[in-house]
Amino acid sequence: MGENKRRMLAGDWYIADDPELRAETDRRIELCEAYNTAARATPGERRKILEELLGAVGADVNIRAPFSCDYGSLITIGPRTFINFGAVFLDAAPITIGADVQIGPNVQLLTPSHELDTERRRAGWEKADPVTIGDNVWLGGGVIVCPGVTIGANTVVGAGSVVTKDLPSGVLAVGSPARVIRILDPGEGEQAPAGRDE
Repeated sequence: MGENKRRMLAGDWYIADDPELRAETDRRIELCEAYNTAARATPGERRKILEELLGAVGADVNIRAPFSCDYGSLITIGPRTFINFGAVFLDAAPITIGADVQIGPNVQLLTPSHELDTERRRAGWEKADPVTIGDNVWLGGGVIVCPGVTIGANTVVGAGSVVTKDLPSGVLAVGSPARVIRILDPGEGEQAPAGRDE
């Protein structure tokens, strides 16, 4: 393993424009393209592409194309999770998604950060912090989850929210930056509303 990949996986500052990381990006480009153009493929064929692209994918995961990621190999998705159109998961650090998660269209899970110092940013330095989404979370359409954020189980994040800090389990959070507006009762929202609108 090269120095930049080792530093990336350790959460240290690294240069992404590296031959080893570029090769992994080329692999991702090929697999994402195969997945995103496989509309007429069988579910088994699409599943096989996901298993090759992602680090781990649970049973009955449904990802609607188009789907984009940085590497794919650092993404783990739990069983029965649904990911709607246009998801962008930048996995320069691990992205862990639990079971029974609902992710609306155009959601972004972002692990990379760039340097505030202009010279180091121009030189290409970046680092990444993991994103963790607990079981039974619902992220509404257009939600952005920033580097290093953990969202607790059974939490709902309203459409268009930007999550910059950890959210506890069992809350409703909205806004930019997202803030908790109420605690959800246990079992609240377990039945999907009629005409499910992600």
